[in-house]
Amino acid sequence: MQTVSRRLARDSSSIYSLKSLYPVSDRYYGNYYDRRYASTLTTKGIGHLVRKGTGGRSSVSGIVATVFGATGFLGRYLVQQLAKTGSQVLVPFRGSEDSPRHLKLMGDLGQIVPMKYNPRDENSIKAVMAKANVVINLIGREHETRNYSFEEVNHHMAEKLAKISKEHGGIMRFIQLSCLGASKSSPSRMLQAKAAAEESIFRELPEATILRPAVMVGTEDRILNPWAQFAKKYNFLPVIGGGSTKIQPVYVADVASAIVTALQDDGSSMGKLYELGGPDVYTIRELAEIMYEVIREWPHYVNLPYPVAKAISTPRDVLLNKVPFPLPSPSIFNLDMINAFSSDKLVSEDALTFNDLGIVPHKVKGYPIEYLIQYRKGGPNYGSTVSERVPTEPPY
Repeated sequence: MQTVSRRLARDSSSIYSLKSLYPVSDRYYGNYYDRRYASTLTTKGIGHLVRKGTGGRSSVSGIVATVFGATGFLGRYLVQQLAKTGSQVLVPFRGSEDSPRHLKLMGDLGQIVPMKYNPRDENSIKAVMAKANVVINLIGREHETRNYSFEEVNHHMAEKLAKISKEHGGIMRFIQLSCLGASKSSPSRMLQAKAAAEESIFRELPEATILRPAVMVGTEDRILNPWAQFAKKYNFLPVIGGGSTKIQPVYVADVASAIVTALQDDGSSMGKLYELGGPDVYTIRELAEIMYEVIREWPHYVNLPYPVAKAISTPRDVLLNKVPFPLPSPSIFNLDMINAFSSDKLVSEDALTFNDLGIVPHKVKGYPIEYLIQYRKGGPNYGSTVSERVPTEPPY
């Protein structure tokens, strides 16, 4: 009994000493400031990465990346590619604890670390960046809400992350996801904010890497999914401005690969801006025809001139901050996106592209949009353009 008592006393004392070294606290959220999360890791970088293993999921790549916006569309593809190379991914989230749950399965035990934070509190942001040596910002939104404006989400947040990364001292790489067509002269407020964010980031961190992807397509995309839902529900698709705008859609997994490639290179991508577009150029109407072909519906279009489409989309923007309740998120009739697609969105001739990163992007037609078969009437093997009659067996 005395031996057991001494062992319990020794264990309890060791547990007490561990608690004194690493106090248990989850109060990093809000205005609470914990010195453990302060940006005082180092002032001259962290030196060479410590790597272990063969480079797979259970290896240690030495990369500890804080990925802002990891719970979004592109985020899940990026987290998967980082985790399968043995990188640790810190996932800041501000909503429900279920938001990052699907990401934890993508990495080995303890490699995907969800951390709740408040994007309006600098101390909270420092908390999720404290142990990182890489910061990747995927935050962006193509419509405003009652709580967050275009400028706050797409510009001010990126500028804040760049400033904190600069003060941190141990951040080796900063990668910002922008948008193809970002320009201060754009009629789109989102593209204006993205351009302002690029300028602010390069001012704070000249060695940052900025990627401008074109419209991304994938299982959770915000272009072909809304089109297919609308076409299936209403049996027609509104085409704004005749659908003559040219775009260069890109597969979302290719954009994730570009981020990881830029992150793992020898530093040749630092301080550069890349424009990432798919291998093929389509007009809006041509892309809609491909969508109709995959979902096996007869194409029906309603041409809406730009003034009519803007008139339909304007009431939400006017009422956004005037009604005491949240308004539904826009899908097809999004005023800012209508303004954004009023001109062609193509990769510039002199821009750095996938080719400079050694990546061959997928063609959109084929595997990248196979997810659209879920919208076929009668099941994946059927559809309105395919007969559902089962052939009768030949007589004996």
